[in-house]
Amino acid sequence: MINKTVRNVSEALEGAHDGMTFMLGGFGLSGIPENAISELVRLNLKNLTCISNNAGVDDFGLGLLLQKKQIDKMVSSYVGENAEFERQMLSGELEVELTPQGTLAAKCQAAQQGFPAIYTPAGYGTEVAMGKETREFNGKMYVLEEAYKADFAFVKAWKGDKAGNLIFKGTARNFNPVMCGAATITVAEVEELVEPGELDPNQIHIPGIFVQRIFQGKNYEKRIEQRTVRQKETL
Repeated sequence: MINKTVRNVSEALEGAHDGMTFMLGGFGLSGIPENAISELVRLNLKNLTCISNNAGVDDFGLGLLLQKKQIDKMVSSYVGENAEFERQMLSGELEVELTPQGTLAAKCQAAQQGFPAIYTPAGYGTEVAMGKETREFNGKMYVLEEAYKADFAFVKAWKGDKAGNLIFKGTARNFNPVMCGAATITVAEVEELVEPGELDPNQIHIPGIFVQRIFQGKNYEKRIEQRTVRQKETL
């Protein structure tokens, strides 16, 4: 049986170096690969391009890499709650490629499925389409968007087995699944690592063919980006 497990996050990131392009799953702070991000901070890699829906918050998630000026370029759909992200973008310190959220997901999925590009109607007639090929289909205009090219994809799953099969839980099933297999090396960190055969095949979201390395993560904080609560009712 194929065994894709590595002992720890350090071994999982073996081969990562300055100047690489990384995909990182998650939406806000939901389902982000916390262990992989912490290791990237520890390694102090520089000149990185990061493809992620957003960049976490100032003191958590990808915000930690921004604080240390490790990221040269962010490819995201929005700035989110990260004031440092906004500051670096407006000052010109950080190159930012803002992409419609659905296009971001579709470009990851195209890379995952081996397609070099897709046509999408999103962004036609706006700055998003500047310099890109456009084409009409059935009376509607579309923009040609090239699939992403990344060296590593870092994803976070709830459960996984040693063959790399993954199950995501709740809202962590966001950008994580489409980033699996969309890079040269996909690294999956999981909360629970089990033996092959222990997962119900009908519950598996991503088959192991899309994963090269898997390890059991630890010390997950699972911080909430914005907590909205109802006022306590008084009798």
